[in-house]
Amino acid sequence: MTLPVFLVPALPPGEEFVLDGPEGRHAATVRRLRVGEELVLSDGSGVLARCAVVAVERDALSLRVLERSEDPEPTPRVVLAQALVKGDRGELAVELATEAGVDGVVPWRAARCITKWEDGPRGAKALGRWRSTVREAAKQARRSRVPFVDEPVSTAQLSHRVSSSALTLVLHESATERLADVPLPASGDVLLVVGPEGGITPDELEALRSSGARIVRLGPTVLRASTAAAVALGALGVLTTRW
Repeated sequence: MTLPVFLVPALPPGEEFVLDGPEGRHAATVRRLRVGEELVLSDGSGVLARCAVVAVERDALSLRVLERSEDPEPTPRVVLAQALVKGDRGELAVELATEAGVDGVVPWRAARCITKWEDGPRGAKALGRWRSTVREAAKQARRSRVPFVDEPVSTAQLSHRVSSSALTLVLHESATERLADVPLPASGDVLLVVGPEGGITPDELEALRSSGARIVRLGPTVLRASTAAAVALGALGVLTTRW
């Protein structure tokens, strides 16, 4: 069984460390870790420290660092451009994608998105929920790297990102090319684009194709916007190469 992972802003420079705050409270009161048990500290950027619990307080643990390691950044890097999805389905989409191994998320303000994430406090709150969901999903999956979640982009901004990626794959039911048949590049970013509930418009599809995207399909059925990315990551082999 893998050790539980707790995220900290920076790993301890010495051999002793006190895990407090929300993470310490969770470790002590929810996970109920005891003296002698081990856990892993991560800074969310691939640097890890395996630690043993030497003392337990009400909301904190005293730790001794046993081993340090660093996971290399994955290559190629897989970035999900996820169209905004109404309600908690957007959070479900990024949660499943994180557990499936995605390296970053770009929220996309597609034309047919029901939710809009307008600029201001409400949009910032929605973005914060996605970032919090990704962080917790990365911990749940015992990942050493927490995927980034960028600011939301327009179709024009997404098209610009397409042109700078090593490969862009747009999931669409009209495609004849199968996702599983596309070879991945050895390096750079693989941008995976998932549309909203109402689908990607013809103008958006043409804009992305003109920027260099390849239009692909998963299979004969149409998946929900909230689950398509996780299934696509599995088809690309990300699950087997990352875990």
